[in-house]
Amino acid sequence: MADKEHILVVEDEEHLAMGIKYNLVAEGYRVTVCGDGRAAIKLLTDCRSDIDLVVLDLMLPGMSGYAVCESLRAIDREMPVLILSARTLSEDRTRGFDVGANQYMTKPFDLDEFISRVRNLLAFSPRRGADRAAPRVDRVTNYEFATAKIDFETFEVLVNGESVRMTQLELTLLRYFIENQGRVIPRRELLENVWGMPGSISTRAPDQFIRRLRKIFEPDPAQPRYFLTIRDAGYRFVPEGETDPVE
Repeated sequence: MADKEHILVVEDEEHLAMGIKYNLVAEGYRVTVCGDGRAAIKLLTDCRSDIDLVVLDLMLPGMSGYAVCESLRAIDREMPVLILSARTLSEDRTRGFDVGANQYMTKPFDLDEFISRVRNLLAFSPRRGADRAAPRVDRVTNYEFATAKIDFETFEVLVNGESVRMTQLELTLLRYFIENQGRVIPRRELLENVWGMPGSISTRAPDQFIRRLRKIFEPDPAQPRYFLTIRDAGYRFVPEGETDPVE
């Protein structure tokens, strides 16, 4: 059916690719399998409007998954990307997020968790999931606070007049804070709405990314005034700055 969501699986291990395809098709998705990075980029360049999500291996012939993701981000900033890799080191995860991945899972993986992550990425994708997701506030396109100026359409960020490079995921998290400013946001909500992950998953990803935001925007990251951690409750963005922050 034409209205089925279309997933591109970029995986050179044929038996694994076929297994992933079988299970995704069983969940009602359309699936295309591609075995190398350069062919994947050609597909994404020619047909990206018909593809809703990319499941991407890192160790591919001809062109690494990192390079594929980076090339994709040059032409499409909103395509959901789930890296599925045997690489387990923290620096591999960090590099994956830096080149624009939305999520990172290691092999071997739990099938139910994988399907859940796919479902959440599609549900909260700005490409096709917006109509199915819960109502949200109007999209912020330009925003200023403290010494920062952010343009979410051009991905330009200035702090103290100097250009700062931010990853797509960092910008997505920043935008979510801005659109929910002043409100305490539980970790579970961030995992579901920013990372597209089940909120029950145990991960330090929100803490790591909030530390990045503090490093970029806070005058003193060790004493945050804008991006606050509210103990046992979640996180809070205060654009005017908190004079006596609660940590």
